[in-house]
Amino acid sequence: MSKGKSSKPKPAAPSRLFDQARDELFSHILRCGVLEAAQTDQKEWFDDTMEYLGERYEGLSPRDLADLRQLGERYCQPVISRNENDQQKEPVGAGN
Repeated sequence: MSKGKSSKPKPAAPSRLFDQARDELFSHILRCGVLEAAQTDQKEWFDDTMEYLGERYEGLSPRDLADLRQLGERYCQPVISRNENDQQKEPVGAGN
């Protein structure tokens, strides 16, 4: 006798669920143009998107959703170029 597969999909493990939600969040960020949005618009977008992800991925805890938001917000932060960073440093020996 052969074993048939169950018709019900198994629920995703919590870490896998988090990974799926994270990937979907990053995909939304890239598709929606959030990277170029003003800070206030980004906040509003994240509020709406995190509510959506919380409904879509019911197995995620509030802590998971907070972690997802933090990852997304970090992803949207502008990169500081090396030249800008070097200009802010005080030269060695200055002020002596």
